[in-house]
Amino acid sequence: MSRRPRPFPAGAPSEAPNADRRRVRTILRRLGVRFGELGAPRALDPLEELVLTVLSQHTSDRNADRAFAALRAAYPDWRAVETAPTDELAAVIRVGGLANTKAPRIQAILRTIREREGAHDLSRLAGLPEPQARAYLTSLPGVGPKTAAVVQGFALGHDAIPVDTHVHRVARRLGLVPERASAERADRLLHELVPAGTRTALHVGLIRLGRQICGARRPCCEVCPLADLCPSARR
Repeated sequence: MSRRPRPFPAGAPSEAPNADRRRVRTILRRLGVRFGELGAPRALDPLEELVLTVLSQHTSDRNADRAFAALRAAYPDWRAVETAPTDELAAVIRVGGLANTKAPRIQAILRTIREREGAHDLSRLAGLPEPQARAYLTSLPGVGPKTAAVVQGFALGHDAIPVDTHVHRVARRLGLVPERASAERADRLLHELVPAGTRTALHVGLIRLGRQICGARRPCCEVCPLADLCPSARR
């Protein structure tokens, strides 16, 4: 008789390195069966990915994509974006929301990269150890752990698990992180808990689960492939 996987405890996982990674692998395997290949959804240049991720903050992917397309259509290169009048840039990316905040942030990021690298180019980060690349990205103006992890996982080929709204919600419901854990703490806990080499794939799987099944208002636990592992489903 086969043993059913035990549900995750309702409390927090240990922050020690010996946390139960086997259960995480079970989750990843089931998500792969349900959703198919869990590869990074796109392959952009690292700087393009960074700007797109800034545009995606507090808005939908569709609006972020529209704002990014408008930006690239309006300016011939990143130097032109950096030196454009800030109010003009804000008008160009208005569809992405919070344009008056994002426009100066993008320009500050571009200026800092140019001053450090001598060009608007982040390609050398792919050759850095992952902690160093993460430290570089989070030192840029307005770039937090989630944005850095997106660039690392999607554009630099690094093993990262960005904690966006969906990942944060689903990880808490599964008991992978404490229910009251902030996104910043969840980022640290998940990086410690999730086995190396599987972090980006798990991010993609949790995103798909959060969008299609484990919604914010009404999770569809009756069709969830992880229901027997989830303390929230039992409640």
